Amino acid sequence: MAHGSKNHREPGSIGAGTTPSRVIKGKRMAGNMGNERVTITKLKLVKVDSENGLVLIKGSVPGCEGKLVTIVPSRTKWNG
Repeated sequence: MAHGSKNHREPGSIGAGTTPSRVIKGKRMAGNMGNERVTITKLKLVKVDSENGLVLIKGSVPGCEGKLVTIVPSRTKWNG
């Protein structure tokens, strides 16, 4: 915050100055995350409560609370 700095919430240097005088393609930078489809495998369906409209799944389910989740049967058989 001292010595005359005016960059408090900016990324800082993102590329070299003289050579190559540009920002390299594919440079990792801040941006939006989470707008992707996530698939989790090997989750167990514990119980279906049709009266209350609930599906109990053992394991971690991706996404925020209240969002839609698609449940698809596994195409491969596994032991467990």
